[in-house]
Amino acid sequence: MERTITIEEFSKIDLRVGIVREAEKIPGTRKLLRLIVDLGELGKRQLIAGLGDVYSPEELLGKRIVVVTNLKPKTIRGYLSEGMLLAAGCGKGEVPRILTVDGEVKPGSKVC
Repeated sequence: MERTITIEEFSKIDLRVGIVREAEKIPGTRKLLRLIVDLGELGKRQLIAGLGDVYSPEELLGKRIVVVTNLKPKTIRGYLSEGMLLAAGCGKGEVPRILTVDGEVKPGSKVC
């Protein structure tokens, strides 16, 4: 049975539109990518994502993605990750796909 949350709990998550400005594979890893994401007035953030076996860095440049911006930063393999991108298909045997935004939504726009 899935656990439900209240609207107040959900409202604590700050989801924003970000544009991937830079992307590169992290040397010595198979899956890790280092992304620099433009979040408009929130500035640019570095995200570390384990999607390098699904996406090349070039495929991600310019994509508008959904980012959790108020997640506590975490160091992954020596790189600080300052948020988390959202993806679907993350279950066993599935191929994850990044959630993208349709149209010309400006970076930093709140997802509602």
